[in-house]
Amino acid sequence: MWWAGALIWLALGQQPDPAAEGLKALEARNYQEAAECFARAWQADPNDYGALFHLALAHSFLGKDAEAISEYRKVLELKPGLYEAQLNLGILLLRQRRADEAEPYLRAACEQRPNQARPRLHLGLALLDRGDVSGAAQALQRALELDPASALAHLGLARALARQGILDQAAPHFRKAAELDAGFQDALWELAALYEQNGRGAEAIPIYQQFPENPAARERLANLLIEAGRPAEAVPHLEWVATRSPSTANRAALALAYSKSGQPEKALQELRRALEAEPGNLDLRMMYGRMLRDQKRYAEAAGEFLRYVQARQDSVEGWNELAAMLISLAQYEQALAALDRVRALGAETAGHLYLRAIVLDRLKDYRGALAAYQAFLAAGQGKHPDEEFKARQRIRVIQKELDRR
Repeated sequence: MWWAGALIWLALGQQPDPAAEGLKALEARNYQEAAECFARAWQADPNDYGALFHLALAHSFLGKDAEAISEYRKVLELKPGLYEAQLNLGILLLRQRRADEAEPYLRAACEQRPNQARPRLHLGLALLDRGDVSGAAQALQRALELDPASALAHLGLARALARQGILDQAAPHFRKAAELDAGFQDALWELAALYEQNGRGAEAIPIYQQFPENPAARERLANLLIEAGRPAEAVPHLEWVATRSPSTANRAALALAYSKSGQPEKALQELRRALEAEPGNLDLRMMYGRMLRDQKRYAEAAGEFLRYVQARQDSVEGWNELAAMLISLAQYEQALAALDRVRALGAETAGHLYLRAIVLDRLKDYRGALAAYQAFLAAGQGKHPDEEFKARQRIRVIQKELDRR
């Protein structure tokens, strides 16, 4: 960028000693020295817009954007329409996320040099930042016609198209950006995330497969494989991740993959390890309890659910699970207490009423069971036909039993 300013300086035929030293310092990338030289040159002649231009340039290289922006504005006051100052000022304003201010300078630069890719590129990025995705796409498409090897233009156009919902057209540009510049590999991650957001996880899988040494990629890949009904394929990826980062989350994910791929003992083993490392993690304990439940290890599952509700007494989910296990274990008094807790929390449903009726029935509390069955039928309203049929049958039997007494 600085050489364009150097040509301006030469064209002016003015090379005071500080300016000449400044140009040498710019060439050597000694930007602080260059700034000091051009500051002296400008102080000597406040109308010397060439010195001021190069001072702004040096400041921009030093990351002093505020100073550079102010100096470029002054350059344009001294020399209105100076292309290089318009372009550089627009780029700096864009870098500061001031796209509204940047746009007119970049448009003016485009008008002056309609066949230059650089002003089109940055105008497109400014429009994208402002939310004008259609205008951004047009500008960036033109920038690519002028410079097909611009990774930044490909990425900008990809984002503009994606934001218009044209993901299939955006995808090749995401890929091209990553291909052209190794520093743009995140473009592939962005594309994969967009595929996931649009319910196209299967298309994200081959992208994540390109990063076999990246734990985050392996983890996302595994999750997508599980979602795609391919848990056995997910297991080696999660084993790799858990070996390198044995966090609770990674162990839980691996346990889920083991469970879904028909390896319940390995799943339970991973969850036990995770709970040993983090015994207070209630979500993990709930997951462990449910896996035990699914393996019909009801007594162990009940123990886990009991620990859960002891720590989280207002959890309807926890009391539901505990009640179900206690009923399976024929511990009806304790099950009734759990159902009472659900009722106290104001979360009783038709399903709870049906369970309450069963528990009371088995405790031979026929009057209580009859009332619970009747309450279930009133609440169910035909939504549970099988259970409602059974409830009516039991009501008849119970009524006869009560009539005999």
